[in-house]
Amino acid sequence: MVGRMNIARRMWALYETYHDVTYFTPESRAATDALGCKGGWMGYFGMRAAPLGAATPELVTATFYNFHSSLVRRALPDAWQVATPDEFLATRLAGAGAALRRIVGADVLANTAEAAELAKRAAGHAPAGGRPLGAANTALPWPDEPYLALWQAATVLRESRGDGHVAALVAAGLDPVETLVIFVADNGLDHEALRRARGWPKADWAAAGDRLRDRGLLDETGKLTETGAELRSWVEERTDQAATAPWRALGDQDTNRLAELLIPVVRSLAGGNDALRTNPMALDVNAVLADG
Repeated sequence: MVGRMNIARRMWALYETYHDVTYFTPESRAATDALGCKGGWMGYFGMRAAPLGAATPELVTATFYNFHSSLVRRALPDAWQVATPDEFLATRLAGAGAALRRIVGADVLANTAEAAELAKRAAGHAPAGGRPLGAANTALPWPDEPYLALWQAATVLRESRGDGHVAALVAAGLDPVETLVIFVADNGLDHEALRRARGWPKADWAAAGDRLRDRGLLDETGKLTETGAELRSWVEERTDQAATAPWRALGDQDTNRLAELLIPVVRSLAGGNDALRTNPMALDVNAVLADG
């Protein structure tokens, strides 16, 4: 066991923080602007969906799960007229690399070879069956530079875990907008900010709240009921359980070593990546660092 948290959740917090430079840092936005993207969302959907090839908006809406289809359609399929999926892949790697170099520093990143090898081994055991984004990212070539190979491994691990999370949400009977509404209630987030960020009309958001109240998951004030809290816990537990295979395969000693190597890098990212603080994932990196 790494720390007091369960191993899958703690390792997720570490590699997710490393991956989180990918889409919303200034370097990422500059890279997609230079590519010719019209706005940040075209860059986001183009870069994240690129491992799937020239994916349709229907496929991306289904696999990403929590975005309204109208937001996706504003970016796709037009993004594939701006650049090919391979060009988007090169752009996301360049943007992520530039952000890592700025925030963490080239000297620290030069010493990531051991972490990269351990993370690559873990990513090689990330479940792929029924996990389209995870599987698509496993097919990409490994970058030569260790710190970028570490980023690629983090990306495989987080997308495989995310696919497993979607499976848990489907099993829980939570549709995309219901997922967001109950997540906001559970984590005390700004519902208007998240509603707008995911493109959901107010009427759809309100209707989702009504459905959750009808199921006894929210009370009349929009707060979680005991039943709602139990369902949210069930989803997170199933997500963690479905993400343990890489760490079982890596073994306790090497998993602990990877965490030890990632912690100083993650500490730098927690303090220097403004996008991490606005990412609505309820990822408390400081709590994870304190848990070590």
